Amino acid sequence: MPSVRPPRAALARAVSPLALLALWQLASSTGLLPERLLPAPTTVAATGAELVRDGTLLDAIGVSVQRAVLGFLIGAAAGVGLALVAGLSRLGENAADPIMQMLRALPHFGLIPLFILWFGIGEAPKVALVALGVAFPLYLNTFAGIRGVDGKLAEVAQTLRLGRPALIRHVVLPGALPQALVGLRQSLGAAWLALIVAEQVNAASGLGFMINNAREFLRTDIVVLGLVVYAALGLLTDALVRLLERRALSWRKGFPI
Repeated sequence: MPSVRPPRAALARAVSPLALLALWQLASSTGLLPERLLPAPTTVAATGAELVRDGTLLDAIGVSVQRAVLGFLIGAAAGVGLALVAGLSRLGENAADPIMQMLRALPHFGLIPLFILWFGIGEAPKVALVALGVAFPLYLNTFAGIRGVDGKLAEVAQTLRLGRPALIRHVVLPGALPQALVGLRQSLGAAWLALIVAEQVNAASGLGFMINNAREFLRTDIVVLGLVVYAALGLLTDALVRLLERRALSWRKGFPI
């Protein structure tokens, strides 16, 4: 039944993470994994509960999510906007694509010192780094999706005498949507990866600050907790995009598994 499939799929996807968690706990309980190197899941969970009670963890998550959302919105607007410019006209491609390809080749994390010189040590360089990480996957995939639309569909549109705006709206954008959603998933992963690095530099709040502060006091349990929260946020955003894919691409039949 269609209504039962999503919970079953979610349960099936949860098996491997739960198995990994069980192996982690087993290795810690038997002493194969020393507590000083990697605390047991029960220890990390207890630390998390303690930090939730005193408000530290929730405050840190709120700050990090705010940075990620702001950086994602800026990067997504730039990436999708430039992909439309480059994908819908040859002139736009010649103007935008070479610059994007050059910027894409730069080591993003190596730009941190330059961002600090430009924007200071506040929120701006952190948000800029996230935006940069988001823009390129969305640009590349949306551009590829636009250029990958079947040319025969454009011929049909011309036969039906559709104007260019109608062609873009009814043919090009729906045809590019699957590839653009792939870029969305990649860009969200890049956003969290960039945020982890950005929050290690001159942060006074957020998950990265919590992890750095815990490192100074050798609190491995808090360090692991922060990384687990980053991973959970990444899984949550990926699940939301997967849900969006199922709804937006319900017309497309995939390979039956």
